[in-house]
Parts: sequence; C-alpha cells; structure tokens
Amino acid sequence: MQNVIQKDSKIAVLCGGMSSEREVSLRSGKNVYDALQRLGYKNSKIVDINENAANELKGFEFAYNTLHGKYGEDGCIQGLLEILKIPYTGCGVMASAICMNKEYTKKVMQTANIPLIKSVYLLPNENPIEKVKSLKYPLMVKPVSEGSSFGMSKVNTESELITAVDNARKYNAQILIEEYLVGVAATVGVLEKDGKAFATEILELRPKNEWYDYEAKYTKGMTEFILPAELSDEMTEKVKETAVKAFEVCGCSGVSRVDFLIVNDIPYVLEINTNPGMTDTSDLPAQAAAGNINYDNLVEMILKSAGLNK
Repeated sequence: MQNVIQKDSKIAVLCGGMSSEREVSLRSGKNVYDALQRLGYKNSKIVDINENAANELKGFEFAYNTLHGKYGEDGCIQGLLEILKIPYTGCGVMASAICMNKEYTKKVMQTANIPLIKSVYLLPNENPIEKVKSLKYPLMVKPVSEGSSFGMSKVNTESELITAVDNARKYNAQILIEEYLVGVAATVGVLEKDGKAFATEILELRPKNEWYDYEAKYTKGMTEFILPAELSDEMTEKVKETAVKAFEVCGCSGVSRVDFLIVNDIPYVLEINTNPGMTDTSDLPAQAAAGNINYDNLVEMILKSAGLNK
C-alpha cells in the first residue's frame, strides 16, 4: 500500500533543526520549498524544526525532510513522523540511524564485502595511542556521527592524535580513526524510480586543501568539481554498482549520496549521507543535472519517495 501525493496535499518542508548543520539545512529547505511551489504543490510550507515539532506538524499529510545532521538524519525525526503517521521522504528510521554512525555503516557494509579503509572505533574511555597501533600514520580522526567535516582532522604524530581526538569529542564521544590514503575523492547520488535504485553521474572532487574539509565544501573556489568524474568506463561502472549496493545493504530508500576515495583502482566507501544537501552548491542537484534530471524534477522524484512504505 502506498500513499498518493496530490498537488493539493499538505506538505511540510522540514528544515533548520538543532544540529551543527542548521544553516545549510535552512538553505536546502528554502530551495526545495521554492521548487514545490513551481511544481504546483501550493499547500507546501516551511517548518523550522524545534522541540515542539510534534505540535508544529499536526495537520500535514506528508513531510519533505531537508534536515541535516543530529535529530534530522539519525532516525529521530523519522521515528516521530512514524508515530504521527506522516509519510516522509528519504530513508526510514533504521537506515537513517545506521548511516548516521560511520562505524555502524562500515559494519553493515562489511557483510557485503564493500571495500573499506582500515580503521578503528574509539570508545569514550579508550586510549587512542594504544587503539591505533594496528594502523599506519597519517590518520584521519572523525566524530562517528557528524556531518560537513565538523571535528575532522588529519594527524601525523601521537601528540597530534591526542589533540584531534579531544577536538572530535566536542562533537561525539565515539570516534572513528582511519588510515589516511591519497586517491581520487568522488561522490555519487543514489535515487529511486519505480522502486528501483540507480546511481547518478559521479562527481569528482579536487579540493585546494589537503582533504575535503568544511572550508573546501562550503567556500566557493576552494574545490574543483569534475562532472562527470574523469574515471575509466570500468571504474565508473564499478563505483556506481558499489554505491547502489551500499544503498541497498544499509536499507536506504528514496535518496542518499555515497562518498568514495578511489585508491589503486579500489573504490573505498567512506560514508553514506542519507539526506544530501539541496542548496545551490550541493553535490546531489549537480549530479542529477548531469544525468538530465533538473532541480524541480529531482525534488519531485524525492517527494514521491514519501508515498512509499519504508
């Protein structure tokens, strides 16, 4: 059974929220709202999510989720919407919760033999220096459940590792530490049409900084974007197949974006973003456009995922 979305359906565009990615989410929400208006969904309305979300959402028939980060991308808002019986776009509770946690995402993908960079998972009271003895420097230190590269650092020494872990713990108590590899950074969207997942064109990222950090992501001119990516036909196919496989094995639905680092012809999956940005500079709209899916069509394609059972 599925819910049919009509042009006069009452649609809440969820944005803002209470995470560190609030400002990006507000921009995503405004763009999606404008697209819905152009598409004729005149009963759509922007809802800036806060602690009173349950009351704010009363009366809406569908929710278009453009929240990023904590509470919006980790299964929390999805669980509330399930309780309120409001169908919503994108991934369900389980997939959102799994993919928000980089370590759990890796554990699930491991079962499908998806290539993963060697890493360790650091719990709150564990000694990072002892924990990383099986890894080779340099290392990347990442909060396990944070987006937009907040709290991430590259480290070359034990003293840098201690500082980086302390910084990352300002965002999450649990930390993922990976070996730092040099390769081709790429990202690919995964969408669904008629219930079947497919990959968008692949976007290659060439940051001016050493790696794709917050500045490189959100500062114009700090990253060169190659679309479609300059990869062999064989590697292009391999990346797309791996992206869809990761999407499916993690139980994703509607929309996601899978980030890769391609090293020595191995497409390592870094993480899955279950609610990609929809701003003017976001990756997913550009990837879709390269495949002849314009912004409004992309918004409507994602909207239709709200009518499907998760």
